Amino acid sequence: MSLQTAPWQAVTTQPCELGESPFWHPQEQMLYWVDIPGKQILRANIYMGTVDTWDMPSEPGCIAPANSGGLVMALRHGVFRAKTWGGALEHITTLDYDPAQMRANDGKCDALGRFWMGTIDETKVARNAALYALDCRAGRTPLLERKTDPATLPATTANGLAWNPDGQTLYWADTPSHTVHAWDFELNSGAMTAHRRFAQFPAKPAGWQYAPAEDNGGYRGRPDGAAVDAQGNYYVAMFEGRRLCKFTPDGRLLTEIATPAQCPTMPCFGGEDLQTLFITTARHGRSAAELQDLPLSGCVFSMRVDVPGLPVNFFVD
Repeated sequence: MSLQTAPWQAVTTQPCELGESPFWHPQEQMLYWVDIPGKQILRANIYMGTVDTWDMPSEPGCIAPANSGGLVMALRHGVFRAKTWGGALEHITTLDYDPAQMRANDGKCDALGRFWMGTIDETKVARNAALYALDCRAGRTPLLERKTDPATLPATTANGLAWNPDGQTLYWADTPSHTVHAWDFELNSGAMTAHRRFAQFPAKPAGWQYAPAEDNGGYRGRPDGAAVDAQGNYYVAMFEGRRLCKFTPDGRLLTEIATPAQCPTMPCFGGEDLQTLFITTARHGRSAAELQDLPLSGCVFSMRVDVPGLPVNFFVD
């Protein structure tokens, strides 16, 4: 399949080290995302061209808007709630890992307002990354559940979390194994059943290095963050692959869309009609040659699409 070019525009010109976890806030009409190693949460008014930054005490893996205002956020050292932008961080819970070796990574809320968070094993050895769900709905003591067991589904880097439009399929990726998984999902209970492999990508070629060649040295990248459109198509950012892959709900690859950075990290849909596709990117640890060729690596980009995406789900507490 040929790589489709796309009319991307830079939303920001000041790059992050590792942009992640973007979402469009429909009431505020603003785009939010994080810079993980930069220890910041950011938001942009894309109409005015302004960007606000908020320093965090440790690396933010993922964030989501809250129904009563502000954000919920998974930082390296715990999960926190802030009622306002720049406000006090209220500790909710702590994930069961060693923060010297692991941290929170990709995550978002489901349709009932539970906050789902994956983790990353920074040693790249233990393969003990997992997926968690935090339920803080009104009148409940915060309930944290581990939804995947590393003993039965070893993973190193949790990514690609998304649900299909009817909420009956959950997607989740392990980036280093180049695999996107899927489960049947029961919304009320949060149960995940009928596990299957949704997409499997070829391994990284031995000795691969960045080169400006269109075929990327035969490497398509590995699955990072994801989003789903209103037709149920699954868009996944291919880290180091310089592309987004778009899959049908039954797992057929529809198209591959070239991205303006070698390392796209996560897409989301936004704008008033949800027909603007945004994507965060990374520059952290990239070679001098790559950054010379792609100097806006780490910035956020956007393009218009024909099919709208799904709106962000809000955290409920």
